[in-house]
Amino acid sequence: MERHPVSAWLTEAASAAEQQGAGNLLRVVLIVMVVGCVLTAWFVLRGYKRKDD
Repeated sequence: MERHPVSAWLTEAASAAEQQGAGNLLRVVLIVMVVGCVLTAWFVLRGYKRKDD
């Protein structure tokens, strides 16, 4: 597998956004943000679960 530096990846993402508009890149950013919020909420809230024996 070939490794790409992060700066090259960001440059490619920016050029793709210029060609297609900000729609696709914005969708990806929003989806990642929502998934991250859900996982963070699950991780935090599972600590409040009480174990009733």
